[in-house]
Amino acid sequence: MVDIAQVTASPSPDLLTPDNCAVLFVDHQPQMFFGTGSGDRTAIINSTLGLAKAAKVFDVPVVLSTVAAESFSGPILPQLADVFPDQEIVDRTTMNAWEDTAFVEAVKATGRKKLVIAGLWTEVCVVLPVLSAIAQGYEVYVVTDASGGVSPQAHEHAVQRMIQGGAVPVTWVQVLLELQRDWARGETYVPVTEVVKEHGGAYGLGLVYAQTFIGGHAAG
Repeated sequence: MVDIAQVTASPSPDLLTPDNCAVLFVDHQPQMFFGTGSGDRTAIINSTLGLAKAAKVFDVPVVLSTVAAESFSGPILPQLADVFPDQEIVDRTTMNAWEDTAFVEAVKATGRKKLVIAGLWTEVCVVLPVLSAIAQGYEVYVVTDASGGVSPQAHEHAVQRMIQGGAVPVTWVQVLLELQRDWARGETYVPVTEVVKEHGGAYGLGLVYAQTFIGGHAAG
C-alpha cells in the first residue's frame, strides 16, 4: 500500500544515472555486422553511436571489447573507437566476455553495479555475459536497438531469454533521456540535444525544427 505521507518528488533508485552505471560495448566488428540479419545494420550502427555519445556526454565509464579482432572479426567499429580515442579495447578469444579475466576486471574497475550492454550477436555475445553478470549480482540493461542477431528470431529469443533471466530491455534514446531526466540540467542540455539531432532520426529533426521556430531552448 502507498503511504501518502512518505510520497515525495524523488526518482526511483531503479533509474539509470551518470553515477550508478557503466556501458559495455561487445563485438561491434565488421564480421559480426556481416552476419547480422535481425534488423537494418545501418540503424544498429546509428543506435550504437548514439549510445556511445550518450555515455560520453555524461562521463559514464565504458568498456569496449572485441572478439578475435586480428584473426577473424576485424577491428571495432571505427566510428565507435573515434568516440573514445583513448579507451583501451579488450580483445578476447571467448564468445562469453564474462569468461575473459581482462574484460571482467575492466567492468569491476568502473565500480558500477548497473551495467548497460549492447553488442553483436544478441544470441551469443550479448546473452552470455548478460546472464553471467546477473548471476554475480549485477543489474543489467540490454540496449536492444544497438544490438543485433543473425535473424529476427534469434534476436528476439535472446532478448526474451535475458528478460526471463532478470535483464531489462531498453533503447539508446531511453538511456540518453534517463540520464538527462530534467531539461533544466543546463550543463548537459546542449550536448544531449546535439546527440539527438545527429542520431535521433525524426525526433532529432523535430528538435531542429523546434529550435528554428521556437528558439534554442526547445526540447522534449
